[in-house]
Amino acid sequence: MKSRADKRCLSLLRLVVALPILMLGVSCSLLTDLAPSMECAAPQEVSPPPVETQSCPEPQVVERIVTKTVAAPLPPLATTAGKMHLPIVGAVEWARVQPADLWIEARIDTGADTTSIHAEDIQLVEKDGKRYVRFVLRDAVTGSTYQQELRLRRRVRIKQAGFPDERRYVVRMWVTVGEIRSRIDVNLSDRADFEYPLLIGRNFLIDNMIVDVSRHHTLTKRADQNRD
Repeated sequence: MKSRADKRCLSLLRLVVALPILMLGVSCSLLTDLAPSMECAAPQEVSPPPVETQSCPEPQVVERIVTKTVAAPLPPLATTAGKMHLPIVGAVEWARVQPADLWIEARIDTGADTTSIHAEDIQLVEKDGKRYVRFVLRDAVTGSTYQQELRLRRRVRIKQAGFPDERRYVVRMWVTVGEIRSRIDVNLSDRADFEYPLLIGRNFLIDNMIVDVSRHHTLTKRADQNRD
């Protein structure tokens, strides 16, 4: 028969053996109870915050830069030419006619032999056996008329293409263009149908000036200036 001490040892041994098993069961029970609570919740969709659309302000013009191409200024036109440094005149100039002392716009024509001026009421008169021509000149600026009476120099026959020959009286006058003043023969004619009442020909131009037909009114003396 086993003694009481042996029984106690046997019971203690059983307790020692059963205790781990009991603890294991308790642990499993606890793990089973905690398992549902340890499950991870399903992730929730997170919407990003709304993005505010920023509008850029309109650009402001601080300074406007405009680039322009400017042509270089042309050199000044020559005022004289040739070996004699004769003054250059244009195809149209203002001329001063004396003794009437009138300013008249003139056509400069190198193809005409003699200077011609528009005259009205042309009459041939005789005084003391000498012949004179009485005629009227018109001021191009004021429109005033001035009667003239000058000694007859001669008569000339003028030929014009498509027109019959014309006989004209020739008188002598002082004509000034720019700084050139010369006493020349001038024939009297009806130039009412022409643009310019005075035509200056070669009898004034030769050895006095050079004509540049590309220019007009190149001289400083004009009809609107004060007369000397």
